[in-house]
Amino acid sequence: MNIVYREALPERDDFFQLFGTTGWNEEEYHLSPEQLHSAIAQSWYAVSAYDGDELVGFGRIICDGVLHALLVDIIVRPEYQGRHIGSAVLTRLVDRCNECGIKDVQLFCAKGKAGFYQKHGFAARLADAPGMQLKR
Repeated sequence: MNIVYREALPERDDFFQLFGTTGWNEEEYHLSPEQLHSAIAQSWYAVSAYDGDELVGFGRIICDGVLHALLVDIIVRPEYQGRHIGSAVLTRLVDRCNECGIKDVQLFCAKGKAGFYQKHGFAARLADAPGMQLKR
């Protein structure tokens, strides 16, 4: 397995298939391939991981370029999990924030994945810490 990492957005249908492996679209978002591609096209920075021509991992940053960065959509195809692809994507995202001097780096964490991010230096926000989410 020779994983290649690219600082580029994947093709629309490739990302739609990868995003589908999470279950997020079926359970919550219900977005079309065009809508998902439009969303990732607004990213400040993105990393795509490929095994040959197959998109097997992805992650992106939404950022103002100075103060705040939000890491989202960090996904690894299930059959590729446990092979350090997620770690490599996350490291590249954090490194980009560090290179640009971003002061506040946060992320959305999928249910059950907190331990992965804690191994990489992230900590859960305290219950009374700032930050809330608009429920829809």
